[in-house]
Amino acid sequence: MEYVVEMLNIRKEFPGVVANDDITLQIRPMEIHALLGENGAGKSTIMSILFGMYHADRGEIRVRNKKVTISNPNDATDLGIGMVHQHFKLVENFTVTENIILGLEGSQVLNRKRAAERIQALSDQYSLKIDPYARIDEISVGMQQRVEILKMLYRNADVLIFDEPTGVLTPQEVHELMQIMKDLIKEGKSIILITHKLKEIKEAADRCSVIRRGKLVGVVDVKDTTEKQMAAMMVGREVSFKVEKEPRTAGEIVLDIQQLNVQNARKYRSVKEFSLQVRAGEIVGLAGVDGNGQKELVEAITGLCTIESGHILINGKDISSLSVRRRNETGLAHIPEDRHKHGLIMDYTVAENMVLKTYYHPPYSNYGVLNEKAIAQHAAKLIELFDVRSGRGAFTPAGKLSGGNQQKAIVGREIDMDPDILLAVQPTRGLDVGAIEYIHKRLVEQRDKGKAVLMISLELDEIFNLADRIAVISNGELIDVVDTSETNEEEVGLMMTGYKRGTA
Repeated sequence: MEYVVEMLNIRKEFPGVVANDDITLQIRPMEIHALLGENGAGKSTIMSILFGMYHADRGEIRVRNKKVTISNPNDATDLGIGMVHQHFKLVENFTVTENIILGLEGSQVLNRKRAAERIQALSDQYSLKIDPYARIDEISVGMQQRVEILKMLYRNADVLIFDEPTGVLTPQEVHELMQIMKDLIKEGKSIILITHKLKEIKEAADRCSVIRRGKLVGVVDVKDTTEKQMAAMMVGREVSFKVEKEPRTAGEIVLDIQQLNVQNARKYRSVKEFSLQVRAGEIVGLAGVDGNGQKELVEAITGLCTIESGHILINGKDISSLSVRRRNETGLAHIPEDRHKHGLIMDYTVAENMVLKTYYHPPYSNYGVLNEKAIAQHAAKLIELFDVRSGRGAFTPAGKLSGGNQQKAIVGREIDMDPDILLAVQPTRGLDVGAIEYIHKRLVEQRDKGKAVLMISLELDEIFNLADRIAVISNGELIDVVDTSETNEEEVGLMMTGYKRGTA
């Protein structure tokens, strides 16, 4: 058997857009096959067709040399095809076991113990290290993803689809996932990896199919192809991985955080005596392992939580007790980490989302009445400027955009506010290399305009690429602030564990 799955001349149209234009994909047994493309290129669409969530307008699907019809996910499961979605499909107050067997309960008597024993055996076999009795809301995001993998294995899937699996993982969890994939291949599985992250493709994949704007550009052997070559295939031009920026002398203090203490939801002090200054005309990158107080620090700055003590100043004005709206009007813009919870209202159109923070100002409203025409024109401008791809333009519901296009819409909205301080939290999470290049340039452009930028990222290479100074947080404390030109990733990595310069 040369191919375990073949998707031949697949075409899928949505109103106003051809998502898949006669694409052919052929997956070999026991290979990791990467599906690479920009946000909105059609990667998730064609995999949703394979998993039975969409139906192709034209084309043929063959599984193990047999032509098949996949009408729904149950058909895919019966054919041995499983999918880990970009946004997990888990019930948070259920246990691992209850989530995995959901839909497969069988008889009226639910034998949780037998199911848990099988889940434990699968976990041990594939080194997933999952407790079958743990509740979903009590385990990390990385572990939740492993539950999704176990859900497929429990259903005897042989072809595993991973849709942008690393977008919410820490670097360590990403490396562990890549190893899990390799272990799955050794056990006879075949994997389709939907991604736009070239490093992950080079680390794990055997072959790579590249899609650009709905069309298959080509299929390459990963070991014989450089990251730059794949990036050029993906976006149709040469991509620069290094941001060009001129040295600048920072100006006056814009953001001044003084002796800040913040408690989390469990009344544990997660930010401790934290002080940091960000000046006009500089990018300060905050580095740290996820979960070391970054979330609470951001919430304190943006007004999403109450601080225990300390002060936050913008241009010398204390904003510590101001409302979220007043902070925005003082010159703060915020690119949030979670675009669904804090970035967009999914049922609103792109146009409505673009004015969430400014709708009450002319020309977007007059005497309390929204000016729909002005709002649509404003959105159309930002859609073009930030390359937000959508079927119906400004009138597309935000929830219908791909994850990357949702992020670009948020970045466009926040930069368009012309803020004095831009708080950018994971600003390129979920973006392809072309969009990352563009967003990085826009952040540097803000800095060159004399704006202050505080960027919080889990990606050390992103921090070193953009930041003029690097602040390191560990266990809620500021460990040190260093000039980027005077340190390296190894030293910053050590500081992320709590190590301080000059200590033995």
